[in-house]
Amino acid sequence: MLLQLDIHNVALIDKISIELDNGMNILTGETGAGKSIIIDSINAVLGERVSKDIIRTGSDKALIEAVFKTDTEKIADVLNEMGMEPEEDGTVILSREISQSGRNTCRINGKMVAASFMKSIGERLIDIHGQHDNQSLLKIENHIELLDAFAGEVMQELKGEYLALLEEYRSVRADLKELSGDPGERERKMDLLKYQIDEIKKARLKKNEEEELDKERLFLNNADKIAVSLSGAYDFLVSGEEAGRPALDAMNEALTSLNVTTRLDNSFEEIHTRLQDIIYQLEDLSSDIRRRREGIEYDPDRLEYIGERLDLIYKLKRKYGDGIDEIFRFCENAEKQLEEIEKSEEMAGLLSEKRIELEGRLYQTARKVNAERHKAAEILETRIGQQLDELEMKHAKFKVDIQFDTASVSQADRRYGKNGLDRVEFLISPNAGEPLKPLAKIASGGEMSRVMLAIKTILAEVDSIPTMIFDEIDTGISGKAAKRVGEKLSLISRRHQVLCVTHQAQIACRADSNYLIEKISEGSSTTTIVTKLHTEDKIKEIARLIGGETTETSLKYAAELIKTAKSHNKA
Repeated sequence: MLLQLDIHNVALIDKISIELDNGMNILTGETGAGKSIIIDSINAVLGERVSKDIIRTGSDKALIEAVFKTDTEKIADVLNEMGMEPEEDGTVILSREISQSGRNTCRINGKMVAASFMKSIGERLIDIHGQHDNQSLLKIENHIELLDAFAGEVMQELKGEYLALLEEYRSVRADLKELSGDPGERERKMDLLKYQIDEIKKARLKKNEEEELDKERLFLNNADKIAVSLSGAYDFLVSGEEAGRPALDAMNEALTSLNVTTRLDNSFEEIHTRLQDIIYQLEDLSSDIRRRREGIEYDPDRLEYIGERLDLIYKLKRKYGDGIDEIFRFCENAEKQLEEIEKSEEMAGLLSEKRIELEGRLYQTARKVNAERHKAAEILETRIGQQLDELEMKHAKFKVDIQFDTASVSQADRRYGKNGLDRVEFLISPNAGEPLKPLAKIASGGEMSRVMLAIKTILAEVDSIPTMIFDEIDTGISGKAAKRVGEKLSLISRRHQVLCVTHQAQIACRADSNYLIEKISEGSSTTTIVTKLHTEDKIKEIARLIGGETTETSLKYAAELIKTAKSHNKA
């Protein structure tokens, strides 16, 4: 519901703040006092197009702010589109600033958004009927949802069954489309996969082969250097040709010298032992160096083989991956794809049978949904017809037009949507002899308002929009019809917050809260103010609506109207 509306520097309004209540809120006042400005301001903060001409003369900018309390689930999807999280307490603050430069700044809960985004939120919060329209009922796409909600639990169960089948049907069709591609393209794909698999497998690659071959090639390319290096090391240790004396001979002589010292002082035994161990290790090391030196052989054939092998690996890497492991994975995936394609014809046959079976069930369910809608439509037509009759539109005719999609001949061409194969539109003939036509084509504003009120009265229980605004829907009516309009609005206000701009006492007397819109002139300045009326002031205002002037008789009649309205509202 709309908790508070703040308006700054809009037309005649300098600054007003209106705190609104649940139930039925009535706005009254003299013609030109500024009631339409308030409705224009609400439209602006709901994202409707607005001109800078609304800015109060002498001001640089106008600001409108509306505070709502709502069920966060109703707007969560729209907020998520903008990466916004709903407030935990359900508070939504819409604000819009219009400057003389023409710039518009829109915000939701303090975050700047586009006007179009604000409009999509506003459509979930308020429905406006009258001279300024933001009417969900004028949007054909909403008619089917309202009819289904009116139809009740049976329809909801049927739609749940239908939607589950539709999801499965679409999934099968998508899988079938993927499998049933161009036969020539499928053959080309199979040939390519076979070639790739064959090329990789013929290479007989081994894990870590590239690294091992690189290492071996480096060794073979440097075989002479390695042999010379090993020979030099062996010479220094054993032959001593380069150094003049083998290192092992020198170390053995050192050990012999230590033998004498050890016999004289056994504290040198540890040094003797350590030197002896080193000599043993060097002897083993010398043998290893000799064996490795003798095993080195330059093999040009092997080197050529390694080069060819590495070239092959490089070629495969360019095609299939950055390393042998990736090439192996590519081959595995190619084998899986080939297997899937080879099985695709068999799978396509099974899926085709499944699609036909699901389509049959889906069509039958869509037929059931259509039949249930027709049942609900008959009841809705009768009940709305009764409401129109009570609103002094005795010759009006309301029709729910349900068109079942029979244009598609073959099963595959049927255009299944989330609501089945139906297109639903509400039609109206306001006067005898006039043809049925869409709601938006009603010429008379008074007729439009009453038709909307009749529909809203019946659909109030299923309509999810929390706040409804009726702007001068009493235009062109009086007496009995005005009394009926008041009754309908009161009924709607039991389930929705209602704001109504009216000139009729029969409507104003039924308000839960009354607000007086007045225009005050001080010198050369004119300002609109809003006052919430208490009991005595409410009686005076309704008396004014009755006769233009407040007399003892009109005051007494106003008090009686309010008393009767309260009694009726309780009933």
